[in-house]
Amino acid sequence: MNGEDNLASQVLDWFREAQAWTFENALTWPTAAQGAALLVIVFVSIAARKGLQPRFENLVAQSSLPSLIKSVLLAVLGQTGWIAFIVLNWVTAGVFEQFPSVGSAGLLDIATSLATAWVIIALSAQVIANKFLARLVAVVAWTIAALNIVGLLTPIAETLRAFTFRMGSSDVSLLDLLSGIALLVVLIWVALAIARAIERNLAGMSGVTPRGRVLIGKLARGALVFVAVLVALPTMGINFAALAVFSGALGVGVGIGLQKQVSNLLSGLFLLLDKSVKPGDVIEVGETFGWVKEMTARYVGVVTRDNKEILIPNDDFVVNQVINWSHSDRRVRMEISFGVAYKSDPHEVRRLAAEAAKKPKRVAENPEPICHLTAFGDSSIDFVLRFWIIDPEEGVTNVKGQVLLALWDTFKEHDIEIPFPHRYLILDQTMVEGLKT
Repeated sequence: MNGEDNLASQVLDWFREAQAWTFENALTWPTAAQGAALLVIVFVSIAARKGLQPRFENLVAQSSLPSLIKSVLLAVLGQTGWIAFIVLNWVTAGVFEQFPSVGSAGLLDIATSLATAWVIIALSAQVIANKFLARLVAVVAWTIAALNIVGLLTPIAETLRAFTFRMGSSDVSLLDLLSGIALLVVLIWVALAIARAIERNLAGMSGVTPRGRVLIGKLARGALVFVAVLVALPTMGINFAALAVFSGALGVGVGIGLQKQVSNLLSGLFLLLDKSVKPGDVIEVGETFGWVKEMTARYVGVVTRDNKEILIPNDDFVVNQVINWSHSDRRVRMEISFGVAYKSDPHEVRRLAAEAAKKPKRVAENPEPICHLTAFGDSSIDFVLRFWIIDPEEGVTNVKGQVLLALWDTFKEHDIEIPFPHRYLILDQTMVEGLKT
């Protein structure tokens, strides 16, 4: 209770000081005059941004400057309103300084400093590719800079430092916790950026297999994030003894509530290690047929022939049957069954069928197509035609259709009939007489 009373007392003292400062400095005639001037400057800056920024951006876009210089100039022009605000503030503050009776231009100076800090921080944050993250970093950094400019950063920091709580055997202040979280976010962002750069470099290495690229990229990403967490945790005042207790509780929670997610994570690691599935493979899982586009920690992305991307959990590849059409050899044998009329010469049919199968471009020349007689059916002589393809990712139904069309054209050209079933109905004479009556 004493700690809470001290914190409440500090907050109350800080509020009283802020109130006294407001009455002594803010609620005065010089401040009111500067406030009115600031309103005029804001409207003029908005008009300058709307009128000048598009024109300058068009000039830069149409110029023959190098792309890097264009990018920098366009980034600066994106702050046209703020730059106009800073310049007008600086000029107006100079005018106020010429009339000592009006008072110093303190409010204008503060506004100029705040706007300058925002422009610098906003331009620096554009190195972050993620727009939301860049905006968040800019707002947080500017808030800290603004508190420092108006002289409130130290009192707020002291207030946050005074608020402490127990974590294990250590006292952790709210300031340390917030600072550690901010550092953790920055370090994780840096770690992920480095991991993406590693993955891009791996993608251009022809000597590394697709499976190796995915495995190395995932290991690098996990290791970098783990190091970032280890570096950030001590800054929060959290010792590893408390972390061990928390990790034990987290492990119980993972075992109960995240069992499926952990199973998918481990299954994804097994898939990368045992080489059973890799990006570019043509696979069939249940009713899904397509080629593997990507492999993540949770799922495998499979693109079907109609360009649908299906996300299949990694666990399904471990516990279910998977047909990998290109696991060790990209050659795939296709099979077509057909029948011809009994008046046809079976030797000629076998030869013509094998020649017809060679006509589609996707049919492999080696091994050559082959046709076998399989049975003497009720209405036809039955055959099976077998041929090979080396690009299963292009589909199997379409190449079967091409071979069937080639068979149709060849049989039609050589007067070979494809029969349909015949049925003979024999009626007893007594039954016929009965039907007549």
